[in-house]
Amino acid sequence: MKTNQLVWDFPTRAFHWLLALSFAGAYITSESERYRDIHIALGYVMGGLLLFRLVWGFVGSRYARFSDFTYPPTQVIRYLKNLLSPNPTHYVGHNPAGAWAIYLLLILGLTIVLSGVGLYWEVGGEEFAEDLFEELHEIAANLMLAVVLVHIAGVVISSVIHKENLPRSMVTGKKPIEASDRIEKGYPLLGALLVLSSLGFIVWYIMSQG
Repeated sequence: MKTNQLVWDFPTRAFHWLLALSFAGAYITSESERYRDIHIALGYVMGGLLLFRLVWGFVGSRYARFSDFTYPPTQVIRYLKNLLSPNPTHYVGHNPAGAWAIYLLLILGLTIVLSGVGLYWEVGGEEFAEDLFEELHEIAANLMLAVVLVHIAGVVISSVIHKENLPRSMVTGKKPIEASDRIEKGYPLLGALLVLSSLGFIVWYIMSQG
């Protein structure tokens, strides 16, 4: 019998929402010199979050590990076609399409952060940094926004087809699954530390620049 069981640990959920908020905030403040310090602080937080997720992808709980959602392109295509069938395949963790969206977001996020650092610190000289990093920074940010929008659409579609509230599960960490498929540990203290350190850094950085 399926009941609400823990699938997503707290660090994974905290990363998800912190990355979404930091990217949205950085994107909104990107064109304003007035909010430059906020933009930079959010960029650093993004970098820290992405580094954490890379590590957590190897040492985290079952469904947070990369080994649980590594799918070849053929399986992604098969999953998308299967969505139109009367009984589409259901995944406890990330489905193949969602998994590829996550990998794209990680790659683009790292590209945004590294190009932003290169631009901010003028790596290779001011002219070189503006010619290379500024263009790369903007392209990667726009591509990431596009992936985010597609990802959101996919979450909505998948929620309707599988009759489960995926956004809510990323808040509560729970899904209606068999008890044997649940994770045992939610790592609440580590998740809380991730949230507090991210918020604390933003406040510290902005105040230090003032």
